[in-house]
Amino acid sequence: MKYSAIITDIEGTTSRISFVTDVLFPYARQHLPDFVRSQQQLPEVAQELAAVRQQLQAPDADVEQCINALISWLDADQKITPLKSLQGMVWRAGYQQGHFTGHLYPDVIAQLQAWHAQGINLYIYSSGSVAAQQLLFHYSDAGDLTPLLSGYFDTRIGAKRELSSYAAILQQLQLPPNQVLFLSDVIAELDPARALGIATVQLIREQQAPSDHPTAHDFYQIEV
Repeated sequence: MKYSAIITDIEGTTSRISFVTDVLFPYARQHLPDFVRSQQQLPEVAQELAAVRQQLQAPDADVEQCINALISWLDADQKITPLKSLQGMVWRAGYQQGHFTGHLYPDVIAQLQAWHAQGINLYIYSSGSVAAQQLLFHYSDAGDLTPLLSGYFDTRIGAKRELSSYAAILQQLQLPPNQVLFLSDVIAELDPARALGIATVQLIREQQAPSDHPTAHDFYQIEV
């Protein structure tokens, strides 16, 4: 077995990009304001609102100012941690109420199961919060797939285009880079991983431009 661990991106890799842009983002945009207003006393929500105020450098910002900032960040697709955390809470409510299920390509479902059966540890690294990642796999099209996964990484470990983020992941995995495979559709994420010696495969599912990384059109084509 070449790899002890496989790390995979979500958007454009395990899941349609349009699932996020056409389902999750509009749902969050519609429901986030009322969610924050009605749940602002919950400790987990209050903590994220404090982080919003810190981000704005406005410690006295009221809830409506925080909501306006969150919506503007959402519209600009900003990878800001308190936004991602609050989005995750809104999505949790949506998943739990059955408003949608987490989209995964059928080849992803089959291969995650196969790789897990082979003893390979599987991890997710996405700019969406860990909570949002767990929801997608818990409420997936194929049911609860979280037992297949050994861990999750989000922007708290670092931005996905920064070499230091992949160094931090390797430190957590306690594995040499040549035993780790990273899957993504984004060249700018694959480049820093490869620079550290991590094996890479670029997924080309939706007209992504190919690169000098090994490529695959689905998970069946990936040699592990």
